[in-house]
Amino acid sequence: MSDQLVAGIEPPYYTVVFTSRLRPEGDQDAYAETARRMAELVAEVPGFLGYESARTPGGLGITVGYFRDEDSIAAWRMNLEHQRAQRQGRAEWYERYSVHVGRVERSYGHVHAE
Repeated sequence: MSDQLVAGIEPPYYTVVFTSRLRPEGDQDAYAETARRMAELVAEVPGFLGYESARTPGGLGITVGYFRDEDSIAAWRMNLEHQRAQRQGRAEWYERYSVHVGRVERSYGHVHAE
């Protein structure tokens, strides 16, 4: 999980939104370790810009990955260790998931000044 917000990315760029619901009987420790490893691995992909992630106590999770271009997304998708984790996720951890890929044309934010 990430508690940092990704900000200051100059558009255009791409997002990959991964929304999932965990199976309650899945090994949560193994899942957390694999998620940690995927965060390390994706950071090595040229064009990866960062990610934000959150999960509810009930198992609903959303991770948004930010990428410079579609080639960066393809490189992540083709990573063999990532593919093994995806297969394991389908077999052991996920009740369901969806993936949405989009091009960001505009981006802005706010930081409260004390």
